[in-house]
Amino acid sequence: MRGRLRRLVLGATALFTAASALPAAAATTGQRAEQHPSRDGMSAVIRYTEYGIPHILAKNYTDLGFGTGWAQAADEVCTLADGFVTLRGERSRYFGADAPAGGDLSAARTNLASDLYFRGVRESRTVEKLLAERAPVGPSREVRNMMRGWAAGYNAWLKQKKVTDPACAGASWVRPVTELDVAARGLAIASISGEGRFVETITAAQPPSAGTAAGTRSARAPGAKAVAQAADELWGDPGMGSNAVAFRGDTTANGRGLLLGNPHYPWDGGRRFWQSQQTIPGELNVSGGSLLGTPAISIGFNAHVAWSHTVSTGVPANLHQLTLDPADPTTYLVDGRPERMRKRTVTVAVKDGAPVTRTQWWTRYGPVVISLSSQVPLPWTGRTAYALNDPNAANLRFADTSLGFSKARSTSDVLASLDRHQGIPWVNTIAADRAGHSLFSQSQVLPRITDELAGRCSTELGRTTYPASGIAILDGSRGDCALGSDPGAVVPGILGPARMPTLKDAPYAENSNGTAWMTNADRPLTGYERVFGTVGTQLGLRTRGAIEDVAAMADRGGLTVRDLQRQQFANRVPAGDLAAGDVARACAALPGGTATGSDGKAVDVSGACGVLKAWDRTMDTGSRGALLFDRFWRRLEQAVPADRLWKVPFSAADPVRTPNTLDTEAPGFPTALADAVAELRGAGMALDAPLGAHQFVVREGQRLPVPGGAGRLGVWNVIEPTWDAAAGGYTEVPFGSSHLQAVGWDGSRCPVARTLLAYSQSSNPKSPHFADQTRLLSEEKWVTSRFCEKDILSSPKLKVVRVHESR
Repeated sequence: MRGRLRRLVLGATALFTAASALPAAAATTGQRAEQHPSRDGMSAVIRYTEYGIPHILAKNYTDLGFGTGWAQAADEVCTLADGFVTLRGERSRYFGADAPAGGDLSAARTNLASDLYFRGVRESRTVEKLLAERAPVGPSREVRNMMRGWAAGYNAWLKQKKVTDPACAGASWVRPVTELDVAARGLAIASISGEGRFVETITAAQPPSAGTAAGTRSARAPGAKAVAQAADELWGDPGMGSNAVAFRGDTTANGRGLLLGNPHYPWDGGRRFWQSQQTIPGELNVSGGSLLGTPAISIGFNAHVAWSHTVSTGVPANLHQLTLDPADPTTYLVDGRPERMRKRTVTVAVKDGAPVTRTQWWTRYGPVVISLSSQVPLPWTGRTAYALNDPNAANLRFADTSLGFSKARSTSDVLASLDRHQGIPWVNTIAADRAGHSLFSQSQVLPRITDELAGRCSTELGRTTYPASGIAILDGSRGDCALGSDPGAVVPGILGPARMPTLKDAPYAENSNGTAWMTNADRPLTGYERVFGTVGTQLGLRTRGAIEDVAAMADRGGLTVRDLQRQQFANRVPAGDLAAGDVARACAALPGGTATGSDGKAVDVSGACGVLKAWDRTMDTGSRGALLFDRFWRRLEQAVPADRLWKVPFSAADPVRTPNTLDTEAPGFPTALADAVAELRGAGMALDAPLGAHQFVVREGQRLPVPGGAGRLGVWNVIEPTWDAAAGGYTEVPFGSSHLQAVGWDGSRCPVARTLLAYSQSSNPKSPHFADQTRLLSEEKWVTSRFCEKDILSSPKLKVVRVHESR
């Protein structure tokens, strides 16, 4: 049976290989077929190997998209279908207007707000207009074909298979999709850090009534400090994050590059990664992780290059303060000339209720918004309003940029794709290649906010917010404050390629969601605009710990993929290295071994002193003291102001090692210790309980301990469990390390790659691949990637499926 199966695979491979090796005249015919598929319809061969990883073999981009859509539906149909309900603006119709929106594709809190926004996008035909643009502004023919094929593959799976996932089995909202739906998902992902964060305020913004418009002076203008803090929190949201490092060839054992990627994303819902290999013989061969619902590989590797992304510090949107016509708060002035806002009236169907109709207000800059957060309003008065500009709300170029990476043969090709397509919305790119080159680039789509423009055109509020947080608030009444166009920019109003902070061929290039400045401690990047991030400011503990680790690795040299694997699961706690010894000594010095908690009660903390002293400073599942320090550190950060935490302050001359020396005499220190001890005891936990006894997930009835720790502690392997004291402490892990890849090359044509999808390939509890890789994570094990044909065909779990459209 196994021999027959391999012959079938070899025959299919030969067929596709022959199709890709046609002479020039026949290749032209093949291109026409790409545009007009044969009457046989779309098809692909999917070879499944261990852990349900599909290797999708296709003759062209349409068929590749078809196979990808089919295979994604097989693993994640309910999650995907839920996202398409969001994009159609139908959540209220099926799930109720007031129910939580889920947060996968926007920050909307309720289904109604989500629907009003996404239905407005659909009815404005935003996606259709972008699809009609010629590349590189719009998608290339290859990406269009992949999107069309993806939709057809998803639909074919729905038609031919029965949904078994209890999350949506038999649900009326699981429906076929179109290319437009796939493109809309890509647009939502691109704008999730811009307009996506403002959905609630976009859909709630309404002009002042005639009775209140005249009395607008009583409306309190937002304080600059509060706005800057809200903006910092808005784009510093830990809902997404990552680490990645690329090593240059002279630091490795064989002179070739190495890359370790460790993105931190939600473990449930529509922001999950999904693994695959995509192959068009002679044209494309790439492995990696795709964000659900997208047809291209988002992060991955091929025979020549590997890349990953980290969420950047760039601020992807800005505000324009509008000067309104005193006679009409929906008319604003530009150079003294009135310009009416555009009304976008949207009606949403509601389950068990009457339809809801609301109006949104749009300007030449973007939608009117009325807040940065629930605590920081931006009042729409009779004199002033604020409009949001998000260039990623018109960015369908992410897939083409990613496809360029997939075809790249070097880090130079990766950079060329960044420059040509300019489609990366809110992440940095880190890459390495088999020739030994390394690359970091904060090449992303940002509004064209230069320091000069901000200095010349910021409002009074903006003069505080821009230097403090990077959010520009420009005077929208002045034509000379328009964003303009940069040389080489694909579209007007964004920063061009020449401005992007980029570091080539450093011994190491590392990012842990800090600024581009400290990509390499010996080669700091400077001279970029403030909108990208800061220079010379204090680093986060995860960045500090990562630089310490990877700089030491580069100095040691002789690195291999195994060293990358060790770094991923070292689980070192930089906060513990800096502070645990001081905490233990201060604990032992407390009179009577007691401290007073925030509730005023005395707590015996004497048992904590020895536990913290003996702790191994890691977040391994067997580590005793890790849980105690974790809860203490969270309490300490709440109780002690940041500027009182350390005795030795930050120094830009020594950014990796400062600040240091915990100030155990700071008010709040003993309170934090008392609260942490009381918290653990109240939850029935021993102070020296091993971490894995309380940091876990339950899969198929089995409790799996999960290694790793909070980013605030500086841990590379970020794991963020949810604390629920009433439930006995930590509950399921909802967020953290996701699609891991450690990649290098040897003298063969096959990359040396180890991968791990922390939450496994399928969210269907009935799938055999619902928990298999999660068990590997629990044991800190990896999957050996099967990239070359010989490795795929030798898999003991090989399963071949030929998928096609049904008639």
